[in-house]
Amino acid sequence: MGIYLLRRLNLFIATSLLMVTILFIATIHFPTERAYAYSGIINPSAEQVQQIISDYQLDKSDVYQYFAYLSQRMSGNLGISATSQQSVAKELATVLPASFELACFSGLLALVLGVPLGVLASLNQHKLTQNAIMAITLTGYSIPVFWLGLTLSLWFGVRLGWLPISGQINLLYEIKPVTGFMLIDTLLSDSSYRLPAFKDALAHIVLPAVTLAVLPFTVVVRITRSAMLNVMNQTYVRAAEARGLHTGKIILRHALPNALIPVLKHLGLMLGAFASYAIVVEVIFSWPGVGSWLVSGIYQRDYTVIQGGILAVALLIIFLSILIEVLHTASNPLSRKELYASN
Repeated sequence: MGIYLLRRLNLFIATSLLMVTILFIATIHFPTERAYAYSGIINPSAEQVQQIISDYQLDKSDVYQYFAYLSQRMSGNLGISATSQQSVAKELATVLPASFELACFSGLLALVLGVPLGVLASLNQHKLTQNAIMAITLTGYSIPVFWLGLTLSLWFGVRLGWLPISGQINLLYEIKPVTGFMLIDTLLSDSSYRLPAFKDALAHIVLPAVTLAVLPFTVVVRITRSAMLNVMNQTYVRAAEARGLHTGKIILRHALPNALIPVLKHLGLMLGAFASYAIVVEVIFSWPGVGSWLVSGIYQRDYTVIQGGILAVALLIIFLSILIEVLHTASNPLSRKELYASN
């Protein structure tokens, strides 16, 4: 297992280097001066110009510039935002928790609703029920996320007025950031209105979370159903049925834990699509996360924000994909058997 983890670490490093290389090549083709594209400083002083040239080796060849760029970015120096003239790394640290909160809430929603529905679809013998569940998941998978978000906003936000359609919390509530997760920070607040603030933050996250959860929900339902159909035909499940164990106990203790292993694997494979959907959802609902921050930087031609946002999202996807692969291998006896056999 140690050799396997070392290989995955090497894969993460190699993929990250490839990502930075692609980002560097794209950066040198930006329609602006390289000093501005790298640093984000609009009108640098003479000292700042010399510092930029020294940091990024602008007086040398592209090879030296690449290694200087790699060194600066990997050390956490992402430059300064041309719009706010603030550190891109600090801005990124400010918007990342909101994106994580939305992603975690959406993922939890997809699992809580998708796994039971997938189990029901696999156990139900009525073709009508199975076809109805599969039709719902296929429809949800096919609906464009931007159309779904706008439709939910129109109906539940504008016409019915049940839920807010923008922002993370009402501006009347002053909540000091502790964890960066608004739902948690409202409960940790010592203010007298923390419970109303929590309810307001919960109401704000419902529509974007539901919109973002549709894609993983449909995948979870279909993969859970397929995995359960396969597991329920295994010898150990039939042996448990022959011993007279209750069906619910067989499902919860034997079938479902093994059926969730393929679900974990497929969730890792769809991280890229999930991240792209999250960017669209954040823009639609004005959610103060990385997605809306990055799109705003693109509109304003804030080149350092574009680089920082793309680099952060890409590295997170790479890291989480490899982490899920490691968890899948650790939890799957068959994968461990193949791993040890290959060694």
